[in-house]
Amino acid sequence: MLKLNFPEYPFRFKSSENKSLVFDEIRKKFVVLTPEEWVRLHVVQFLLKEKKYPKSLINVEKQLKLNNTTKRYDVVIFNNDGSIFLIVECKAPSVAITQDTFDQIARYNLALKAEYLMVTNGLEHYFCQMDFEAERYVFLKEIPNYK
Repeated sequence: MLKLNFPEYPFRFKSSENKSLVFDEIRKKFVVLTPEEWVRLHVVQFLLKEKKYPKSLINVEKQLKLNNTTKRYDVVIFNNDGSIFLIVECKAPSVAITQDTFDQIARYNLALKAEYLMVTNGLEHYFCQMDFEAERYVFLKEIPNYK
């Protein structure tokens, strides 16, 4: 797999039915190794190892209802009170981060009300903090570490 703009992390791999699988420690199972999954796994390790978020507050690949349609977010970090601290939208490295990507995560955040947003394709990372009063997001150099 492609080298991403993250520190290197150890992953567990296996093959099954001619597919490469990688272990997701949040979902506690092997998943098909796609380019987007490779980015998602690196994001989770980044949040665990570099930003020190506890595994118990991280959720991966869950459905949400949005305007009578079912969507799926990539990664969410919860606050201790159950509210959502951060939403991460992951794209494959071959997918450019565009305004459409930010529009997508902003639509998700209408329902989720996260304080922080992260968008990445594994090569480029963007971090934002929500300003709910002004209905906009402010770009940051990085997201905060776990407190």
